[in-house]
Amino acid sequence: MKNQKDEICIYGAREHNLKNINLNIPRNKLVVFTGKSGSGKSTLAFNTIHAEGQRRYLETFSSYARQFVADMKRPDVDKITGLSPVVSIEQKTTSKNPRSTVGTITEIYDYLRLLYSRVSVAYSYNSGKKMVRFTDDQIISLIQKDFKNQDIIILSPIIKSRKGHYSDLFQKLLKKGFIKARVDGTIIEISPLLKLDRYKIHDIEIVIDRLRVSSHNKDRLFSSLMLAMKEGDGVLMLLNTKDNIIRYFSRSLMCPDTGIAYENPEPNNFSFNSPKGACNSCNGLGKYNEVSLSKIIPNKNLSILKGAIAPIITKKSDWIINQLKLIGEKFNFNLNTPISDFSKEALDAILYGLTDSIKVKYKSAGISKTYKIDFPGIFTFIKEQSVSSSHSMKRWASKYMIQKDCPSCKGLRLNKESLHFKILNKNISEVSQLDILEFNKWIDEVGNHLDDQQLQIGFQILQELTKRIKFILDVGLSYLSLDRKSSSLSGGESQRIRLATQVGAKLTNVLYILDEPSIGLHQRDNLKLIDSLKKLRDIGNSVIVVEHDKEMIQNSDYVVDLGPDAGHNGGQIINAGKYDSIIKENSITSEFLNGHRNIYVPNFRRKGNGKYLKLFGANGNNLKKIDVKIPLGLICCVTGVSGSGKSTLINDTLYPILNKHFFRSEKEPLSYSKIEGLDYIDKVIAINQSPIGRTPRSNPATYTGVFSLIRDIFSMLPESIIRSYKSGRFSFNVKGGRCEICKGGGKKTIEMNFLANIDVECEGCYGKRYNQQTLEILYKGKSISDILDLSVDQAVVFFQNIPNIFRIVKTLQDVGLGYIKLGQSSTTLSGGEAQRIKLASELSKKHTGNTFYILDEPTTGLHFEDVEVLLSVINSIVDKGNSVLIIEHNMDVIKSADYIIDIGPEGGKKGGKVICNGIPEDIVKVNNSYTAKYLFKELN
Repeated sequence: MKNQKDEICIYGAREHNLKNINLNIPRNKLVVFTGKSGSGKSTLAFNTIHAEGQRRYLETFSSYARQFVADMKRPDVDKITGLSPVVSIEQKTTSKNPRSTVGTITEIYDYLRLLYSRVSVAYSYNSGKKMVRFTDDQIISLIQKDFKNQDIIILSPIIKSRKGHYSDLFQKLLKKGFIKARVDGTIIEISPLLKLDRYKIHDIEIVIDRLRVSSHNKDRLFSSLMLAMKEGDGVLMLLNTKDNIIRYFSRSLMCPDTGIAYENPEPNNFSFNSPKGACNSCNGLGKYNEVSLSKIIPNKNLSILKGAIAPIITKKSDWIINQLKLIGEKFNFNLNTPISDFSKEALDAILYGLTDSIKVKYKSAGISKTYKIDFPGIFTFIKEQSVSSSHSMKRWASKYMIQKDCPSCKGLRLNKESLHFKILNKNISEVSQLDILEFNKWIDEVGNHLDDQQLQIGFQILQELTKRIKFILDVGLSYLSLDRKSSSLSGGESQRIRLATQVGAKLTNVLYILDEPSIGLHQRDNLKLIDSLKKLRDIGNSVIVVEHDKEMIQNSDYVVDLGPDAGHNGGQIINAGKYDSIIKENSITSEFLNGHRNIYVPNFRRKGNGKYLKLFGANGNNLKKIDVKIPLGLICCVTGVSGSGKSTLINDTLYPILNKHFFRSEKEPLSYSKIEGLDYIDKVIAINQSPIGRTPRSNPATYTGVFSLIRDIFSMLPESIIRSYKSGRFSFNVKGGRCEICKGGGKKTIEMNFLANIDVECEGCYGKRYNQQTLEILYKGKSISDILDLSVDQAVVFFQNIPNIFRIVKTLQDVGLGYIKLGQSSTTLSGGEAQRIKLASELSKKHTGNTFYILDEPTTGLHFEDVEVLLSVINSIVDKGNSVLIIEHNMDVIKSADYIIDIGPEGGKKGGKVICNGIPEDIVKVNNSYTAKYLFKELN
């Protein structure tokens, strides 16, 4: 009999849709959980195993410490044994913090900072010359040699190129016993009333001593030098009185020409999160916000009353309108004058304000008053609001601002001193801009160029850097740069970065749980990812992966197949065992794995409607000024390795262009020359995997709009009319019909002080959300709460005679979501389910036949059969005359497309080009396309 050391044993798991399952999972193996979308894979992996592991970890804390930690409720499971410490790596963006980068989250930047603090060479930011440093003995020897028998003045520099009158400073110097100073190149006596011009830039040095250098006054020279060093913060100046030549000496790094000194570098000097290293102007962000004229006045041909000035809502801004009328009287314009006809002075007055006050008449509560006010200008007002304490005003102001590189650091984040420490002529910010592949080569070059002493100091650091880089290369992220913001990473990229970090950490006896790590990864890099997971396993860890990828399943040690279907029809263990035994079993997954069932290549490829959407000169991020021709009336797939530029082209360039054109979106597209063919489509719809709602109150019924129709039916029932119940009565978000004890939530949260809060069923409505009077209204024997508890499949039958409702629920069923409940909380839906709800919502609307759909990796989280259903839905969209553009890595979708646009050839800087385009059968003939190589296997 196996013991806890060999297996993780789960008894009676009932979380969400799990059917009281028991399961033994081998430890120290690579285990894949697979099954249909909604079958319970994530529930078992994350909501049960991971949740229990986290709860046990939390229980090791004292009750005092637990009050500061996020709540952890006990999962609905009888018992789990053999559980190691659990680390979950999910598909979530690592951080929204603008200070978080690929370099910081992988710790590579920390090692890089250490390297720069130990072996970099410093250069003057003024002269560009190499900095020097001396010991006290070296300084004295140099002075005695270079100034022998010469008269010199020893000075301590205390003020360098700064404004001020410095009367307080001179008073302090007098108290210290100093009687002379050199101010702006002239030696003067310090008097009690000495005061400089406060608006001029000054240089001030203390006169420490005047002497002739000789062997007889060596002691005097030494003591004067020590005093000069003390007062000058480690720096002194020597002035040769004969020819007025100045020399600087310092114990720190110093420019021999200008005397600029740097402190000895420490790792913090290269951190943009530390005051020591961060640029003073942008505080290490590298960016600043600037008010945008084009956002404030998007159309100069309009007048103020027609909405020319975007921040001013003319119907709600009487106060501002009255001020603008007065400005108009002063500068000869009225509110109906197009902005293009304004004089420069008039426009400047509106944007930047008036120097004089104006008198404004304003009527409030029937009383007219005259106010004398200063008009600050729209630019000034927006700038002030952008730094206000109100989050809503900050958000409002941000709509009219654009981000630009900081002018001081040029977007490099660090101060000028830190940017002038270099290795192989590159500062640390320039190195951070290299992609991982280039950075790897740079590290090799550094190792070859360091002298013996430097190599002895930096060898271990270089080794650590090389190891961490290899882990990132192994998970297919060679195209990322260290300075890439973590907020810009996709969920798949974030997950693989965290995976690389964990491999590098070399922890043992840990249970890792990953959620579809292959998302966003091209087939080319799949085996590298699998090897990384095997490395985690081989050093003594257990790895559980929720995955649908065939290659991942084939390379696993153990497979757990959940099903047989989704939702309430799932939650059971269909098969569990090694891959070879799983493919012999009778299940949907097994049929796709053993080849008995396939997603077949279409019999014909659509030619489209002969019209094209043409985008010219796209050069955002890594795109190389490419021209793209997208055929309409068919399924077009955009492919390419990770980081090749697919998302930049479609999500960051094409979609914002279309969104701005059709819906006046405020998001600016990345750089491009022009676009043609907009007249051939009448709207654009982008469908991604973001949640349909972020609160438990959001659900499929509310998102699709079917709940409003259902509430309307309830409000028209005879009993509702008698009681005067309107549609709002049947909303759980509005007072009147909802249960006021739980405010329509169905549950109450009980605070446990030092323990985790717990959710309990509301004692007033018993989870039904509504009060008793509302629940008394029945339609076909069901209350509004009963309707929300129906599955989509049940709703299709229940509402078959109500066309408006039937159309929506039938579309949800058609996209494979028959198992979800109408009132199921959106927080419990997977990304794939959320995407299909959005798709169904759009499909249920009336079609014009000219809609342009954009889908970003729609197969994420989908089982083989779910992909089959998705393709059926996409084909039905196109058959109605619409166009579908898909960004995808899944070969089943790519081979089913009518047309392919392949971007590459590599990721990052080596990508951004159109490698080939055409039907799949033509693409496979292209030699330099990775997509072609893998597509060839699918087509043959």
